[in-house]
Amino acid sequence: MSSPDPGTALIVVDVQRDFCAGGALAVSDGDDVVPVLAKWIERFRSRDLSVVYTRDWHPAHHSSFCEQGGPWPAHCVVGEPGAQFHPDLPVPEGAWIVSKATGAEGDAYSGFDGTDLETELRARRISHLYVGGLATDYCVKATVLDALRAGFETRVILAAVRAVNVQPGDGTKAIEAMRAAGADFVAEPGE
Repeated sequence: MSSPDPGTALIVVDVQRDFCAGGALAVSDGDDVVPVLAKWIERFRSRDLSVVYTRDWHPAHHSSFCEQGGPWPAHCVVGEPGAQFHPDLPVPEGAWIVSKATGAEGDAYSGFDGTDLETELRARRISHLYVGGLATDYCVKATVLDALRAGFETRVILAAVRAVNVQPGDGTKAIEAMRAAGADFVAEPGE
């Protein structure tokens, strides 16, 4: 697939304030994905192709938060500024937004986990996906692996992902895992 066609969608994973500079769970260089994704979003929108925005959308006492015994600081709490998309990310009125991990219990790294994303993609006859966002080693990886398991041809936009790297090299391992599962990787639109 050298160019996005009508059966293609772009999934923009969790480009929210809390995962960017100054956020509660900031990803190193996370802001760098925004201008790259902006170009991809424009490319898809100019061809009237689907763009999906996933987001963490947690209640205030989500089980993944440290104060509840989870591994993460409180982040992306509904109604808080950190849950908003990055201010420079183009999110048009009426955008297709998929909220995940909306209940107090259980995390959902993947945009497919506990959402209607797969059903909606199939209803729109989408079979090919491009994926970028935050973070490579968590929500991007989980979304890509679930997409592949569901049978979608999936490409990861390398310039549009950044890793948390809780352990050194986690981002590299995530890329290897996605590649081993069948994901392709691209750098620029049209590749």
